[in-house]
Order: sequence, then structure tokens, then C-alpha cells
Amino acid sequence: MFEMINPLQALSGLLVGTLVGFTGVGGGSLMTPLLVLVFGIHATTAVGTDLLYAAATKTVGTVVHGSKGGVDWGIVGRLAAGSVPATGLTLLFISRLGKSAGATHGLITTVLGVALILTAVSILFRSKIVAFFARRSGPSNPARTTGLTVLLGAALGVLVSLSSVGAGAIGVTVLLILYPALPARRLVGTDIAHAVPLTLLAGLGHWLMGSIDWNLLVSLLVGSIPGVIIGSLLASWAPDKVLRPVLASTLALVGGKLIF
Repeated sequence: MFEMINPLQALSGLLVGTLVGFTGVGGGSLMTPLLVLVFGIHATTAVGTDLLYAAATKTVGTVVHGSKGGVDWGIVGRLAAGSVPATGLTLLFISRLGKSAGATHGLITTVLGVALILTAVSILFRSKIVAFFARRSGPSNPARTTGLTVLLGAALGVLVSLSSVGAGAIGVTVLLILYPALPARRLVGTDIAHAVPLTLLAGLGHWLMGSIDWNLLVSLLVGSIPGVIIGSLLASWAPDKVLRPVLASTLALVGGKLIF
């Protein structure tokens, strides 16, 4: 039975949901550090709760993108071929490490900090990163692309299971490098679709380990659902050249604070 909704946590969900709709950056990059640094929630609980939060919100995004043909299900399958086993192994590792709460907290906060900095770099320099690899890539090799896609899925499985961050900005940036011929919007939809089973599996794993705060999850969702709608409506008014540097700088600072 759920307790009364926490208004401050619901407000946080509203703010993060608005920023997600406003900028397109995954909620994990914003929500998890907020829960750890502002609300003082244990890193493991913050990550586990945020994973189920992400699974719920990205399911809606997948339905929208899928209904418009904006998902390449073949790429989703290749990503999942790497992320599902990697997620299972990572959760097993966390469960074994869980005997030492301090070690688990330290590992997750460090990985979260590194993931936030990588996300900031991906947001700020995405076009330059993609252009750099485009100039140096050789002829198209489907077998190599498939293998690298599976490897990307495995890397995201580890990163997301430990920090709940990585399936958004980092995943899309690498997909743009691997599949330059596909429209960016279709790759974004593909990344969102892959994030659903990834975050759901990782979230269920954290649930089995007792790392989910259900009252926190409900409070966040109550605020984030209208927040995403508001942010999406406002997105067309915001200049991208202003939003990207501000958001990237914020994530880099938060990531540095978590590491050091």
C-alpha cells in the first residue's frame, strides 16, 4: 500500500519530465543524480527506481515512434542481443557486491559520474564526433556493423544497469556513427525502443535485490507525465545552441561532483 505522494519528489518529476521533453535527454541523466545529491537517497535505490521510471516513460515514447514507423526493429534486436546478457551479468555482479553496501554505493556513484560526463560530451560534441568517424570510416561492412551494434548493446547494458544513464545521448551518438544512412529521428526512436526492455530488465533485477522505492516511483511518475507534455510543447521555442551547452555543462559538473 502506497503512502501519500511526496510533493517535493513529484515536483522533481515535473521538472525532470519537462527537461526531458524540452531537450530530449534521457531522464536518468537528470533524475538519478538529483535523487542522490538532493534527496540523499542511496545510489542503488536511486538507480533501481529510476530504471523502472524510465521503462514506464519510454514505453509511451516507443508507442508514439513505432506508430509512425520511426523504429528499426532489426537494430533493436541487435542491441538487445548484447544488452540482455550484459545486463544479467551486471545485476549478478551487483547482487554479489551487495554484501558490502559501501562498496556498492561507491561503485555506482563513480560509474554514474563518468556516465554523466560522457553524456555531456555526447550532447555538446555529437555532430563533431559523428563527422570525425564519418571521415575515417571505410566501405560499408554489414557484418562489422552488426558486431559493433551488439557490442554497443552490451556496453549500454552494463552502463545502464550500474547507473541508469547511457541509453539516451551516448547510445544515439554511437548509432549515428554506425548507421549514417538512416535518418536521425529513426535512430532516436530505435534507441528509445531498445531502452524499454533494457531498463525494464535492469529495473526488475534491482527490484529482486530490494532496490526499488515504490512510493518514490509513483511520486516521480505523477509529476513527470505532465512535465514531458509541457516540455514537448515548449521545445520548439528554445534555441538548441543555448540548450545544449547549458545542459552539457550541468551534467559535467554533477558528474564531477559524484566522482570527486
